[in-house]
Amino acid sequence: MNTAVLTAPLAPSAPKRKRRRVLPGFGPTMGFTLFYLSLLVLIPLSAVFIKSAGHGFDAFWAAATAPRVLASYKLSFGASLLAAFINLIFGLILAWSLVRYEFPGKKLVDALIDLPFALPTAVAGIALTALYAKNGWMGQWLEPLGIKVAFTPLGILVALIFIGLPFIVRTVQPVLEDMETELEEAAASLGAHRWQTFRLVVLPTLTPALLTGFALAFARAVGEYGSVIFIAGNLPLVSEITPLMIISKLEQYDYVGATAIAAVMLVFSFTLLLGINGLQAWASKRNGQEGRK
Repeated sequence: MNTAVLTAPLAPSAPKRKRRRVLPGFGPTMGFTLFYLSLLVLIPLSAVFIKSAGHGFDAFWAAATAPRVLASYKLSFGASLLAAFINLIFGLILAWSLVRYEFPGKKLVDALIDLPFALPTAVAGIALTALYAKNGWMGQWLEPLGIKVAFTPLGILVALIFIGLPFIVRTVQPVLEDMETELEEAAASLGAHRWQTFRLVVLPTLTPALLTGFALAFARAVGEYGSVIFIAGNLPLVSEITPLMIISKLEQYDYVGATAIAAVMLVFSFTLLLGINGLQAWASKRNGQEGRK
């Protein structure tokens, strides 16, 4: 063995090249992010809590728990959750049809899905009211059957479904397009039924996207005002939504009552969205662990 080779000094290693980043480092980026987030979100939201607490807890509690306000909470959050759940089912079916099948008018249907994004909310409310009113195209057939949509909580649900559907479709559609059909074919070749293939192969992959779309649809529905105000009827304790209560308080110069209701909505909405995001993170982590297995 040639010992000279073993005892020869090692050649100096080449200096490491400094990694070049397109954007600035973590410090400036995070600083700008926090500044921008505080300016647009944190400071206005903190002002709501500060203003609502400025007149004491008794005034806050009285404004936030009035009978009409409690009824509006129940209607707004209940209708928003139900509308998001309905969109979760039918939005998945619609996204599946657009991705997996070819049919006449597919491009038109795909474009119409984004219509609630571009349509002014007031126009959507007027159109839905005209459609489902007693003498409307749909209402004149539903009224004899005992189904009254316009100026009822059912009309609010219809409006919230209308404005929330694109969120489900547009979050699920890209995931379906990237999903490999070979996995479904492999499951079928192993003897899995269609429901087993969907439940064990397709649904776990789609769960994070479905939860994201559900959260977006729910968040939009909770704060919706323009498309709901025309079709709701705004009957006290029946069809008054919480955003309408806030507007009513502001028109009466009752800023404490308006900010108290807004603070309660913020807390409830943030809690629900935090829970949904937690489920989404859990589903993504679980899918990643199963994929490594």
